[in-house]
Amino acid sequence: MKMKPLAVLMYSAVMLGPVVAQAAVEPAMSPPHEAQAERQHPVSFTDAWQVVVTGNDGLAAERANVDRSRYMQEAARDLYLPKITATAKYTRLDKPVEIKPSDLIESMPAGDTIGRLAQSLGISTSNIDKLFTSQLTDRDVFTSSIRAVWPIFTGGRINAAQDIAKGKTAEAQYLMTMKQQATFEDLSKFYFGVAMTQQVLNTRIEVEQGLKKHFEHAKKLEQQGQIAKVERLQAQASYDKARVERQKAQRDMEIAQVALTQLLKLDTPAVPSTQLFINTSLPPMSAFVEKTLVDYPGLHILDAKRQQANGLIDVEKGKYYPEVFLYGNYSLHEDDTLAAKTAPDWAVGVGVNIPLLDNSGRSGKVKAAHSAVKQVDYLRAQAEQDLTVLVEKTYREAMQSLEEYNGLASSLSLAKENVFLREKAFRQGLSTSLDVVDAELFLASVKTQRAAAAYQYVISLTRLLAVSGEINSFNQYQQYQGIEVQS
Repeated sequence: MKMKPLAVLMYSAVMLGPVVAQAAVEPAMSPPHEAQAERQHPVSFTDAWQVVVTGNDGLAAERANVDRSRYMQEAARDLYLPKITATAKYTRLDKPVEIKPSDLIESMPAGDTIGRLAQSLGISTSNIDKLFTSQLTDRDVFTSSIRAVWPIFTGGRINAAQDIAKGKTAEAQYLMTMKQQATFEDLSKFYFGVAMTQQVLNTRIEVEQGLKKHFEHAKKLEQQGQIAKVERLQAQASYDKARVERQKAQRDMEIAQVALTQLLKLDTPAVPSTQLFINTSLPPMSAFVEKTLVDYPGLHILDAKRQQANGLIDVEKGKYYPEVFLYGNYSLHEDDTLAAKTAPDWAVGVGVNIPLLDNSGRSGKVKAAHSAVKQVDYLRAQAEQDLTVLVEKTYREAMQSLEEYNGLASSLSLAKENVFLREKAFRQGLSTSLDVVDAELFLASVKTQRAAAAYQYVISLTRLLAVSGEINSFNQYQQYQGIEVQS
């Protein structure tokens, strides 16, 4: 079945458009000059992934988030330790604090009797005040002390706070894993997108070279009077158009190469040394589904959030229980006053704080925390369904790409043979130039379609390995079981 030239070009544009927008590399197809080759940076997919793991800013940000959560978890462990504070205070009084005998007499139950007795004896209270007034403190008071409070029982709130901190650390770790998986998928799209555009460029070069040879034959045949001028013009127009398409494919590859080079943070253009590949078969779909439902970090993130929600329940319930604590105080410095001499140097004790009426809405917050747990449970159930659908869809897409690639093998053989026969027939005057051009473009379309099918297979395989937590097994599929796709 022959494809018309316009249909072939439209198909190539549709298949290449999304890939060009995501990745590509410097064309190694048209024989590059040695100076250009030196400016390129060949890199395998394995090495590229190591570069991304160590140098990607997004992954570095997630690692910093994990460190922050871990430090917060360590901080939560300190809640069981006593709180010890050193305090220093300076106070300025409006006047010194004094105790007068008259004040003491007046404060006694028999103060009136004592006062009348002193008057009968001719003793004046003012004279007594002058002689026996005691000064407790000066106007300037400076004190310093060490105070300690050690929680003994808090209604389980400390344990709950530590559980919440532990859950946040686990959440941060799984978020980093999810980011790593997403970055692995992105690298695969960029990297193998470049590899595909390289193959497309190679195909366009072959078409250009084939049509150039056809154009040269057409010129000779026209000079010999064996074909009409219109046949030679058709060959020339097809050759010129093929050259334009080759230049466009080269620019598309260069654009895609920029994306890969920037992702890898290289100073020279990155050139993939790992080619597109396929596998003869894949493990059963159920294996990917089961592995995903066990290891997918998104599900573990929800588990971590459930742990945090349970911790909130314990925190709010703990507000109903009394708090028991030890406390102590030791004076470091006191003024040389009567009040300081009468005050103890240290004191220790046990305290109990019993909540009778709380305005923080304890009951409502407990119910809200229970609702949060239910919400996480529903989200996890929905996530499991969505992941199952995703894995099944991606698996079928991978198998479809394999079937498409293998199914086009016969079309490729037919297209090659058709080009040979059409060119031979044209030389003998049994075929037109348009027939030769159609044959060349049909061959190019088959090669492009096979490359696109291989690319879609690799992308689907990458997604399957990412969601199932099997990124490390990619080399097994690529190096040991992979069949390299030739342009």
